[in-house]
Amino acid sequence: MKSIQLVNIGFGNTVSAKRIIAVISPESSPIKRMVTEAREGGRLIDATYGRKTRAVIVCDNGSIVLSSVQPDTIANRITNKDSAAAGEDSNDYGEYSNEGEDTLN
Repeated sequence: MKSIQLVNIGFGNTVSAKRIIAVISPESSPIKRMVTEAREGGRLIDATYGRKTRAVIVCDNGSIVLSSVQPDTIANRITNKDSAAAGEDSNDYGEYSNEGEDTLN
């Protein structure tokens, strides 16, 4: 059975990791134009819940998803999902694990 890898994009919303082409900052004029065209074409999904848009997610079917989560955070979540699917150990942050080290109690 095929499993679908979902990535949390904030407020309990998820997107299929395999459908994501790019996660982009919304600051530049070309990206703003792309968002406007998607809104007019009915291909825009706004998952910001009224908060500031911090990431624009471009999907392979032409949909554009707006998120209030930073692009780096979404990219890390995608990377962590990929490494977990490959059977690698990963923690919530994907950077540092203190397993096996002495800790102060």
